[in-house]
Amino acid sequence: MEGPGQTTQTARVHIDVEVWRGSIAESRHRVQAAVVDASGMLRVATEQPERVTTFRSAAKPFQLLPLVERGLAERWDFTEEQLAVMAASHTGSPHHIALVKQILVKLGLSETDLACGYHDPLDPESLAEIQSHPERRTALYNNCSGKHAGMLAQALAEGWPVEGYERADHPLQRRMRETVADVCGMEPQALLVAIDGCSVSVFGVPLTAMARAYARFAAAKPEGGARDIALDRIRTAMIRHPGTTGGGRRFSTRLMEVAGGTLVAKGGAEGLECVGVPSRGLGIVVKCEDGHARAVGPAVVALLEYLDVLTPQQVSDLASWSRPEVRNVRGLKVGEILARVEAFDRVTS
Repeated sequence: MEGPGQTTQTARVHIDVEVWRGSIAESRHRVQAAVVDASGMLRVATEQPERVTTFRSAAKPFQLLPLVERGLAERWDFTEEQLAVMAASHTGSPHHIALVKQILVKLGLSETDLACGYHDPLDPESLAEIQSHPERRTALYNNCSGKHAGMLAQALAEGWPVEGYERADHPLQRRMRETVADVCGMEPQALLVAIDGCSVSVFGVPLTAMARAYARFAAAKPEGGARDIALDRIRTAMIRHPGTTGGGRRFSTRLMEVAGGTLVAKGGAEGLECVGVPSRGLGIVVKCEDGHARAVGPAVVALLEYLDVLTPQQVSDLASWSRPEVRNVRGLKVGEILARVEAFDRVTS
């Protein structure tokens, strides 16, 4: 916080993501963003940084936090990569499925204990197998199965019933709400609560609060207190295993790969992406208001370039995400999607 006489300047920006067909601007996505530093101050913002939306899968590192912070992960000697898949929105590849199975075996449980339900995997190999053998469909293929396995581990370690662990009134979900609220700098009762796609609680919080959580995530040091140590451990697992945290066709995975260990990224459904920059203690949140995923990559890369988080070479390496091509039904390139960040003033708070 600032002392007497000190001020904080918030750089105000406008982010446009436009879809071009040839030389014609065909459509535009409206994007909101917030950048918060390790002190909790808002440093960069679009027009509506306090916009409330659902945290979705970007909250997964913090839903995993109690398992690590309370020393419960040691009970089953979980590996770093197993922790990474617990924070993942994975693509259902054979490797992801094997990791989640390993966790369930350690717990003495099976995929029938997962409350997340089934959906088709993004991984082409797994999808082909399921299409050939539909009887093999299980909740393991759900992109949230790792998170649910981690939740089951927490419930067992705390002596809570496994049955109904996904319900909002279960002590596990109450713990999730308290933890997410704390890292966001909010009171638990201030979080809005709904049901996520995988049936557990999802939380509605302002973009600034999400950015505050990711700034805390980014700034955590291994020599700090129990929470910082746990956050550092989860962040390290995600950065060292970006493919486990997501997989092929995941923007978060590619961003972490290209960044070479200099940032942590986690996407959420409905056009949300959260990024932490450890070297600068920054938490960055980008939300496409209409929920369209195609706007996320261009907007995030443009904002990271504006913040000097990415080098020109890294921006170039992310070209397929920052300037995705628009193709017609014959596969011909007919346009591209472009993002632009424009500073329009500075507001002293």
